[in-house]
Amino acid sequence: MTSPALAPFRIRSFRFQWPSDLAMSWAMEMETLILGWYILTATGSVQQLVIFGALVWLGAILSPLLGLAADRLGARVMLCASRAIYALLAALLTGLTFAGALAPWHVFAITSIAGLLKPSDQALRNLLVAETMQPGQLLGALGLSRTTADMAKVGGALAGAGGVALIGMAPAYAVVTAVYVVSFVLALGVAPASHTAGKRAANVLADLQQGFRYAWAKPELLGPLLIAFLVNLLAFPFTIGLLPYVAREVYGVGQAELGHLAAAFAFGALVGSVALGAGRVPLRAARVMLCAAMLWFAALLILGALRSYAIGLALIFSAGLVQSFCLIPLAAVILRGSSPEMRGRVLGMRILGVWGLPLGTLAAGFATAHIGFAACITLFAGAGLVATASIAWRWRAALWERGAAANFHP
Repeated sequence: MTSPALAPFRIRSFRFQWPSDLAMSWAMEMETLILGWYILTATGSVQQLVIFGALVWLGAILSPLLGLAADRLGARVMLCASRAIYALLAALLTGLTFAGALAPWHVFAITSIAGLLKPSDQALRNLLVAETMQPGQLLGALGLSRTTADMAKVGGALAGAGGVALIGMAPAYAVVTAVYVVSFVLALGVAPASHTAGKRAANVLADLQQGFRYAWAKPELLGPLLIAFLVNLLAFPFTIGLLPYVAREVYGVGQAELGHLAAAFAFGALVGSVALGAGRVPLRAARVMLCAAMLWFAALLILGALRSYAIGLALIFSAGLVQSFCLIPLAAVILRGSSPEMRGRVLGMRILGVWGLPLGTLAAGFATAHIGFAACITLFAGAGLVATASIAWRWRAALWERGAAANFHP
């Protein structure tokens, strides 16, 4: 008898998609570290490094369009095409590096092209999982899918840094290219969706408007979309953008301890993904999403009140853990609540929530400089708690009641 944790692997498409996603995630993490180090050493400019980091998220604004394309052409077509493009761009950078002709402007130009597609990669993964899994397997399969990104945040980053140190940038980037190629080849084995066959492209603007109206009218979609924006705006800035400040100014520790804090968050997320992927406990997705979001903000409230590095490490691990219990069920609620022909557009709108992260990071930096870190994180986390509770109360019939479709479990 197959373990519930391994049940999704009985689906042939998932057996190809999971390793393809893993290879993609590893390549992205390695690439980000290798190119970021190159930009910093070649230009000596922190501002240029920040610009490079921002280019990776450039395409978030286009995510509804890419979601529409997935609705019209199929998520498999979009996934294979995008991964082929990543491999070609990486091969171009590899050639420039071996030829000794690489310049920072090459990296910025190629990263800008790839950045138009990369923010939507997770949405395409989730779409394919929804197209190939039974409703009862969806949450566990999404958890397993998410482990690919969580594992890569640790392993891929270490491989990228260690690879450059051991064999140099050109051979290391050749490895990145090879991993992108492996991801593309494996993606060819993913099954296409039947509902997209034969669809003709309609008016793009009208189709996008239809998608926004569709999500606005359904609380089981609008609620998760708002939660996604809230956690990017009010929670992620303290565990991503401001983590170096937390390490140095709050705990008075150095770079090694900063690495431990970042690893604690990533490891917590991985543990959460594995726990959800195991699928041993039936969970009501919308309730779990709301409760995990509130626990996430509560952990940040405590983080702001204490100055102990050891306790902070545990709290950041906990934040990573509940992050998975928030965002994976959130994806399940959106996928279950969307009709197959609308899923791409709705998930594209979910990717728009990523824009809350730079906005929140800028606002948190400004607030910290003027009122202090403790007051800033208390303000942000308190606002997150109130907003999440308001969403749960406002749409309790669709998101909280046991019998709601968003809380379905087999």
